[in-house]
Amino acid sequence: MGDDSRQVLERIDRERDSYLEELKDYLRIPSISTDSDYSADVLRCAEFLREKMSAAGLSAERLETDGYPLVYGEWLGAEGKPTLLFYGHYDVQPPDPLEEWRNPPFEPTVEGDRLVARGATDDKGQSFAHLKAVAAVLAETGELPVNVKFLIEGEEESGGESIDTFVRRDGGKKLACDAVIVSDSSMYAPGVPSLLYGLKGLAYMEISIVGPKQDLHSGSYGGGVANPGNAMAHIISRLVDPKSGRISIPGFYDDVVPLEEWEREGFAKLPFDEAEYCRSLGITETFGEQGYTTLERVWARPTCDVNGLYCGYQGAGAKTVLPAKAGAKVSMRLVPNQQPEKIAKLFSDYVCQVAPPGVTIEVKNVHGAEAVLIDAKGPISEAAMQALEEVWGQAPVLVREGGSIPVVATFANVLKVPILLMGFGLSDDALHAPNEKFNISHFYNGVRTTVRLLDLVGASDRE
Repeated sequence: MGDDSRQVLERIDRERDSYLEELKDYLRIPSISTDSDYSADVLRCAEFLREKMSAAGLSAERLETDGYPLVYGEWLGAEGKPTLLFYGHYDVQPPDPLEEWRNPPFEPTVEGDRLVARGATDDKGQSFAHLKAVAAVLAETGELPVNVKFLIEGEEESGGESIDTFVRRDGGKKLACDAVIVSDSSMYAPGVPSLLYGLKGLAYMEISIVGPKQDLHSGSYGGGVANPGNAMAHIISRLVDPKSGRISIPGFYDDVVPLEEWEREGFAKLPFDEAEYCRSLGITETFGEQGYTTLERVWARPTCDVNGLYCGYQGAGAKTVLPAKAGAKVSMRLVPNQQPEKIAKLFSDYVCQVAPPGVTIEVKNVHGAEAVLIDAKGPISEAAMQALEEVWGQAPVLVREGGSIPVVATFANVLKVPILLMGFGLSDDALHAPNEKFNISHFYNGVRTTVRLLDLVGASDRE
C-alpha cells in the first residue's frame, strides 16, 4: 500500500463521524419513486446528491429525463489512465407496513453497529460509500489515480426506464469507461466479501379481475355470481406446482440456460447452513424446484411469486361481501436467455387460459429486466478482488444473486466493458422490508475498499 493510500485511509478514520452524519441526512429524504406523492422529495434527493458530488470535487449536474433526473458527476484529470463508472440509485422502496418499524423509517437510527432506515443498504448507503471514497482521495491528495464518473438514478425501484433510455441513446459517449462498479447487493456472509457474476432478470406483472359492477351481499348473490376473489385464488393456485415446485406456464423453461457443473460444485463448497437459514427466516423448511439446492434455486433457477393481493373487505371483524374486483402483483425472476417480453406474454396467455368464466381479466406487464452473466476476469476485476481481500481480510468468493438491477444488462449490452458487482450489504439487511439496515462498519469498509480499488487500478495500469 502506497503512502497516499495510507494517508487517505487515516483521513477516513478521522472523519468517519461526519461521513455517517452525511449519510443520515441522505436517508432522511423519502425519495420513494413509485409513489407520485413523493415526487418533490425525489427531486430534492437528486439535488442533495448533486451538491454532495460537487462538494467532493466532481463536475456534477442533473441530467433531466422524461422521469426523474439522473445525477452525473465526473473527474477526468488522470490523463491516459483507466476510467471507472460508478452506478447507484437514490430512490427507495415504500416503507410499508409502517407499524412494523421500530422507529420512523426516514429517521435513521443507530442500533449498535446497525444504521436502520429505509434505503440504508438499498442503495443509498452502499453507493454513497463510493462517493465518500473519491471525496477522501481528492481532499487528501488533490487528484485521483484514475478517472471516475458517477451515474446515479432515481427510478431503480420503479422500473429504471429513464436510465435505460439515456444509456442507449448515449451509446458510450458521455459514459465511455473501462469498467462499471456497482454496489447494490450483499456479501455472501458476514466477513465473506463477494463479487457477483450473475443477476436474475425480471418480469413484473399485475392481474386485475372485474366481476359485478359493485360489491354484492354474499348471501343474496353468492352461488349465482362469479366471485373475483375466488377467480384470483384459482389463477394463483395454477401458477406453480405445489409438489415439484416447477412453474406451470407452458413454454416457461424453454430458454433456460442450465447451471454448469463448475457452478454447482462451487455453490456446494460455500458455507451454507440450511437449518440456520430456516431459523433466521422463521420458516420450518425451504421450498422450491425439486432437484436443486436452495442456493441453486435462489441464484440460478427462475421463480414465480405473488408480491401482493388485494380484494374485498380488509377491516376488522366480518363483512359478508362478494367483491366486485380483485388484483394481484406477480414477479417472475428470470435466468440468462429468458426474455422478459416473451415471458410476460406466456404469463398473460396462461392466466387468461386458466381463468374461470364470469369475470373480466386484464394482465399488465409493469416492467422487466434481462438477466446478466458476467465474466469476472481481467486486471480491473483482479484489482477489485485484491481490494476486497485487503480490507475485509478474506479472499472474496464468486456468487450469483437472485435479485435484479435492470440497468446492468443495459450497461453490458451498450458499454461492453467489465461490470463489477461489489456489494457491501448482508442478507439480513431487510431491504424492501421494515427495519432495513446497513452495518456501519460495512459502510466504512465500503469507503476503504473503493479507495484501494482506485489505487490498485491506477497501479496495475502503470505496470
